[in-house]
Amino acid sequence: MPTSFSPVQYVYREIIEEQIAKKAEGKVFYFDDNDKVESVEGRVVRMEEIKGSGMFIHMEPDKQIRIDRIITLFGKPGAAFDEYDNFANQCLSCTGGYDL
Repeated sequence: MPTSFSPVQYVYREIIEEQIAKKAEGKVFYFDDNDKVESVEGRVVRMEEIKGSGMFIHMEPDKQIRIDRIITLFGKPGAAFDEYDNFANQCLSCTGGYDL
């Protein structure tokens, strides 16, 4: 089930706009609608706000990703990078039943 759109710091929008202007290509890691990490390769062709849904990037060949769910964009941290980092470190904070 998709989560509601979270506002994104302007710095992440600037990174996206910079990549669009450069016509850069690369890999984007993001959380899908089920909070599963996915990736796609291609070129970001535009960013737009879709009323009621949030701000999205459109990639070639054929992918649309909500910008608040981007973990990395062409190797640069995205708005969901901290969320991913926290998710990845969850197991490091548990003891797993062992005495430390």
